[in-house]
Amino acid sequence: MGFLGAVFWRMGLHWTFAGEDGVDRYADGLAIFDADDYGLLSPAAVTDDADLADEIQRLLGDAGIRATQAVDREGHMAVLVFVEEVEEARRLVGGSPAL
Repeated sequence: MGFLGAVFWRMGLHWTFAGEDGVDRYADGLAIFDADDYGLLSPAAVTDDADLADEIQRLLGDAGIRATQAVDREGHMAVLVFVEEVEEARRLVGGSPAL
């Protein structure tokens, strides 16, 4: 019972380690993957504009390519697709009038 209490207490304090901007200062030491490791996904495009990332994701979706987005620590938006589709997605995105 005491162990569970300590675990829950620790979980409650975890959020107090976040700075004023809400970023956990200890997250870097706890990361399992590299910052650019997206597992089975690979970036097809990277942009600073969230609206442009949404437009690229819609463009890829219209072409039948499943896509999602991730934000890195610098605030860049990466549009991610499965590795098998990354070359086709990059060809589509490279010819996009949005870019």
